[in-house]
Amino acid sequence: MHSANSMPTIFRFTLIGLLSFLMLSCATMNKNDKSYTKGGQPGIILHSYLNANISDSDTVNSLLANYKGPKNLSTVVEKYEDQIAQLYKQHVLIPSSSISEEEKKARFANITSNQASALFALYPIDTAKWMKIISTYSGLSKNDIYESAITAGLDPSIVFAASASGFEDTATPLINSIGLVIYGQDEESTATVKFRADDDTYWREGLDLAWEPIYGSFAGSIVYLEANTTYHIEVKITDIYGDVIEHTFQTTTKPNSPPIDPNKIYYLSEIYSGGQLDLEALNIEGSEDGYAKIIGDGPVIEAGSEVLSAVNIGNNSYVMLENLTVKGGQRYGIFAKKAHHIWIKGCNVSEYGREAVDIRDGIAYSSITSNSPINYDSGIYLERSGIAVIEECEVHSPNLGANSWAVGHPKGANALQVWAYHDSDAYRGEFIVRNNRFYGAPDHRFNDVIEGRKNFERSGGFVKNSAIYGNYLAYANDDLIEIDGGQQNVLVYDNEMEQGFAGISIAPNTLGPSYIFHNYIHNLGDETGKEWTAIKAGGLISKPAGRTFVFENVIDVERNGIAASKVNNDTTFWVTTQNNIIFTKNTGYSVGYCIFDKEKYSGSTSTNDLCFNENSGNARYEFNLDNVVEHPYSDDFAYIKSLQSSSEPTLYVPEEFKIPNFSTESTLQAVIEKKPTVWEFKANEIEYTGFPKQYRYGTTTVTDDHTVTLTGNNWQMFPISYTLTEESILELELEVEGNPEIVGIGFETDTKLNSSRVVKFYGTQVWGIRGEDYFTPTKSTISLPIGHYIKGKVNYLILLLDNDDIESWRDIDKAVFRQIKVTNTFN
Repeated sequence: MHSANSMPTIFRFTLIGLLSFLMLSCATMNKNDKSYTKGGQPGIILHSYLNANISDSDTVNSLLANYKGPKNLSTVVEKYEDQIAQLYKQHVLIPSSSISEEEKKARFANITSNQASALFALYPIDTAKWMKIISTYSGLSKNDIYESAITAGLDPSIVFAASASGFEDTATPLINSIGLVIYGQDEESTATVKFRADDDTYWREGLDLAWEPIYGSFAGSIVYLEANTTYHIEVKITDIYGDVIEHTFQTTTKPNSPPIDPNKIYYLSEIYSGGQLDLEALNIEGSEDGYAKIIGDGPVIEAGSEVLSAVNIGNNSYVMLENLTVKGGQRYGIFAKKAHHIWIKGCNVSEYGREAVDIRDGIAYSSITSNSPINYDSGIYLERSGIAVIEECEVHSPNLGANSWAVGHPKGANALQVWAYHDSDAYRGEFIVRNNRFYGAPDHRFNDVIEGRKNFERSGGFVKNSAIYGNYLAYANDDLIEIDGGQQNVLVYDNEMEQGFAGISIAPNTLGPSYIFHNYIHNLGDETGKEWTAIKAGGLISKPAGRTFVFENVIDVERNGIAASKVNNDTTFWVTTQNNIIFTKNTGYSVGYCIFDKEKYSGSTSTNDLCFNENSGNARYEFNLDNVVEHPYSDDFAYIKSLQSSSEPTLYVPEEFKIPNFSTESTLQAVIEKKPTVWEFKANEIEYTGFPKQYRYGTTTVTDDHTVTLTGNNWQMFPISYTLTEESILELELEVEGNPEIVGIGFETDTKLNSSRVVKFYGTQVWGIRGEDYFTPTKSTISLPIGHYIKGKVNYLILLLDNDDIESWRDIDKAVFRQIKVTNTFN
């Protein structure tokens, strides 16, 4: 619909035929509308307000005193009014990286503790940047800055992290990926990645590392790697001045199976006689050299409700459970606390958790005296534990299903609960959840299928360097996956998800980047049929500040593709989306959007996503539209219908939009070339008219087979909607009689004549794109690579027979256009 660098058209027209490629008109979002705003951090919004309204009669203080902006920002302005006014006057409110060192010293030398607190409160995302500047150029002591940050409500753990003192760069391997973090960096730099396996002679390109503003680092992941393989990695960081520093890593991905101590292999029939299987009591654990392994060989673990969990790992580490069938447990099927190096494979877990004794206002309680609803009961719960693999398991049928949102926030059991924040930093994160089936039932659902604890904290959820892939997850009254909290190099990919109120929750992302790619999210809905969004975000400002990459997912839902929920009353989020298929159906306020971002955060982008709402027949965005580049087939209704009807919809992605390492390595093949498609010009279905200032006289005849015959000095325009690409081939049959000046076809965006958009196939006049070599007078079949000459959105097809230098009564010339079509072919 648009060239890559143009402003996208978002709210398009209604489609007029199920099998037609043609659309009648387009409507463009007016960026001058006052309702169109680009969101940012509170300091940026406030600075723009002051700049726009300052005058001789309005002092900074009076403008601040009368400020009526967002409530959260108004509170900060009221608290720091004098400090903000002084910062604005000192040109400090927005730092400029281009000013000299002497100017920085002059501006920041006299910063006070209260002014520092104001800056931290106004720029929660730029914590690292501000602390580095203030530490370097102001006279404030380390303790002063620490207290200023606490006063502004910042997390004490990040104070002075900007300089990365004591932080080591890391390359953390999982089984099929490696997470990278490089500290002490500047936002203006770039960090490119290349990698190779130890036995490869060639390097592969990785996705650039992402700027992470809290600790001032570059971070990112390399994906689709082989297990138990040594990789060499080179990261080249180029600063704003062109200086380059290279960082090199060598690390080996984890194996597909852990090492096993041959002296610690236990068959369940030999160690289990009923009730709880308690590994702590049995003193079963391994070591770094080899895991202790328990193999299910027939007996079923049935614990009942008298013990906390059917299987208690406790804080024992280096333990593998394989092929166990587990039933019961008062709260949990399998439970560990402060453990590490846990491997759970091929286990079947069910019939766990508390049962309702009392129901109050639709919420379940375990007794009539309990004040706490039943919640967080789990098939598998690894509490404050790290470095774990859960694979090829089935978790289903908890004793209690969760309530729906109809009576309040869902509460009840989950399949897997994760809190990957071990007491030791060496064992934090590194959870792998792969190839499992976690499912409820239509009338007996989980709260969340995969649930995280401490969602609003950087120490919550999967924390860092974790991967959830290859799973089937279904039937939740809230989220199908929660990765809320710490999300640095947390990957969610190759999963199928259905039947939840929301798909994947990233609200909030307190430390990014996280990656959501190649998932299939469809058929959403809680037990009442209601849903919110496939990907749920929010909390960027209130719980700063992580970025999530959303790549090449297939989303087919009723309501929204990506949308926000409030986190401490904050719906801001930061996403980079690319190459996704997002189908929505319903329309209305907050309904039916590809991306629904009321804050329109300026850092978010949408690139080459194919977004389509079935009811409105267009792509619906509530987003920062400056940062949208639509997929070239966003208006190709036949192509969209082919995707909708496919059991495995795949998206054509031009080379320029392929994502290094992600697109080229996709095991789901979420990015493949579009099969050759044909757009046919159906002339007898379209109202046509003479082209302004070019039509003089003559006849136009259109037959049932869409043949168009022109006589006279005759230019006719047919409204269409199509996007020409580099691969587009124009095909037609053309017959010419007489000696006209120009016979040709134009592909126009408007009603102004442009010779660079008209192909001349025949005639005496030298004009337009020269297509004579493709036409044999006076009749032939033409095949012209039109995409080599014209690309992008086309609103009008022009058929022309030009005869300016001949009187009408002597004009006997004629042009016949048959079987006009555009074929897209790919190498």
